[in-house]
Amino acid sequence: MKNILGFLLAAVLFIAANAFFVINEGETGIVFRLGEIVKADLKPGLHVKTPFVNNVRTFDARLQTLDAPPERYLTVEKKNLIVDSFAKWRIADSAKFYTTMGGDIRLTNMRLSQILKDGLRAEFGSRTVKEVIASQRDAIIAAITKKARRDAQAFGIEVVDVRIKRVDLPRDVSESVYRRMEAERKRVANELRSEGAEAAEKIRADADRQRVVLLAEAYRKAETIRGEGDGKASEIYAKAYSQDPDFFAFFKSLQSYQAAFDSKKDILVLDPRSEYFRYLMRKDGVSATK
Repeated sequence: MKNILGFLLAAVLFIAANAFFVINEGETGIVFRLGEIVKADLKPGLHVKTPFVNNVRTFDARLQTLDAPPERYLTVEKKNLIVDSFAKWRIADSAKFYTTMGGDIRLTNMRLSQILKDGLRAEFGSRTVKEVIASQRDAIIAAITKKARRDAQAFGIEVVDVRIKRVDLPRDVSESVYRRMEAERKRVANELRSEGAEAAEKIRADADRQRVVLLAEAYRKAETIRGEGDGKASEIYAKAYSQDPDFFAFFKSLQSYQAAFDSKKDILVLDPRSEYFRYLMRKDGVSATK
């Protein structure tokens, strides 16, 4: 009897263990009955199924990232551009996701990548390089996202966002563009240097002209002042000479002696009885020759 009760208890526990299952946070699930979907989009938590008849398959319901490799696309001008993009998506309908993609995320990324390529090719092919790079980037992203969301509904997934990481020219084209840009910058720099040198020469010439004018004006004023001073001095000398001619002659002679015999090394060869030494020979200033 105990063996039968033990067997029944074990059977009940086994059936109970197979009747309950858990969907973890960040997951969704599907319940199958003999291979047929009977319940989909299960929420996280504890669930019940019929043992041995139903089975459960879970899928990652978190955001998935499709990081597409860089691809070449032609613009309306037939210019090649290298575009690097990515997309964020998640499972919206687990039943449709299972029936169309088999629940395979890798396969889903491949199909979604093709949708993005088709959208990028269409959008870039209708725009110029300038529009793609500068003015219409947001419009391109919005159009591609709208198309991807519409097409991805057939796979049971929701495209949350599509972004373009960067748009580059091919390497060979980039190098030629950089060379042209470098040549253009050098041309502009040379023009600026030439204009600067020309302006510097003008400023230098104007400064030299002003210097000459200022020096000439200063020299003219100096000569005028000097002439006025000489005239004033001559006038004073004349007045002094007229007041005492003998003293004036004596004073001028002393000044001449002081200038002539300024150094002990100076040698002056003159007749001591000459008129030049008259104030050294007689105290009254009369020449010894007289």
